[in-house]
Amino acid sequence: MKSLHHDRLMTPGPTPVPEAARLMLARDLRHHRTTEFREIFRQTMEGLKKVFCTKNEIALLCGSGTSAMEACVVNAVPRGGKALVLYSGKFAERWAKLCERFGIFPILYEVPWGRAFDPAVVRDYLERNPDIQAVYATLSETSTGVGHDIAGIGRVVAETDALFVVDGISGVGGMECRTDDWQIDLLAVGSQKALMTPPGLAFVAVSDKAWKKRDAMTVPPPAFYLDLQAYRKSAQTNDTPYTPPRSLVAALLESLNLLNEIGIEEVWRQTSRLARAVRAAVTAMGLTLFAERPCDVLTLIQMPESIDVKRLLSDLETRFGVKIAGAQGDLKGKAIRIAHMGMIDELDLIGCVAALEQLLIEQGWELTPGAGLTAMQRELLR
Repeated sequence: MKSLHHDRLMTPGPTPVPEAARLMLARDLRHHRTTEFREIFRQTMEGLKKVFCTKNEIALLCGSGTSAMEACVVNAVPRGGKALVLYSGKFAERWAKLCERFGIFPILYEVPWGRAFDPAVVRDYLERNPDIQAVYATLSETSTGVGHDIAGIGRVVAETDALFVVDGISGVGGMECRTDDWQIDLLAVGSQKALMTPPGLAFVAVSDKAWKKRDAMTVPPPAFYLDLQAYRKSAQTNDTPYTPPRSLVAALLESLNLLNEIGIEEVWRQTSRLARAVRAAVTAMGLTLFAERPCDVLTLIQMPESIDVKRLLSDLETRFGVKIAGAQGDLKGKAIRIAHMGMIDELDLIGCVAALEQLLIEQGWELTPGAGLTAMQRELLR
């Protein structure tokens, strides 16, 4: 059944884009090898460093977040080397697949989906395998809704010669990530999530420790476009080695200005508040949270067996204009994912919970109308 409604994008990527960024995308196309673009690039790098909480150099790539992940593999560990992959979720799995593709042996520290990693176990793996050259982790695992203890793991890895590499694609800009304080050597980020920009840009923040490892490689990495040395050289003149998506960079700057005007720590606080409110609503509706250590940028909700998840997602979109995401892997058809980062606000989430309650009741789930909404509003009023 079709109906008149506003579309509400509440997926864990892409996310809504601020008006100022959208208007920037609508401007006439300008050339990129200009003084004007170099100034935009300089301001963008400054804005990214504030959001990433780093003084490290940042490479700006044209690609999705996976391109940044690939750069973090080929520039960190040579073919034949070993890496420890913290393996629990679809995107942690991607780290392992990337290592295998480039001839790197991944040692897996595996926990069930929904569980978090123990820094003490990471230390044990590193002590038993002193030849591990990098540890690959995930800040917020969007396939499970888990936020991992990156600060604790970073302290452990920093005691060794291994690089600490983090997929911050879905979390950075929405939840706490202190790149320098947490001793992250390579941080991969994408534009289309908490950074509130359309897909197409990716970033890698590179520590001095990581640069030394890259410079010490006797055989060049199996990469041309993703060789980070080229980006470091061009960045010295506020430029890129290859053609940048100029309009996307200009739009990103507008979104970064918004984040930094608010203050990144205040953004973290606001996102955490929304996350707590959604989790309170889920519990009040008699549903189950999947993650033992939930992240703040999205919530993964297990659905009862009696609920037709495919129909639920379709009805949310066609009847209410609410676009959320289904689950991945073994959870497909069994769970839903609601994002609460970036331009997603209280009213968006209140409307989403109200629609979700109505559709669950229509499918026979025993639920007092308004139970989730009441719990959510109580949490927001704290």
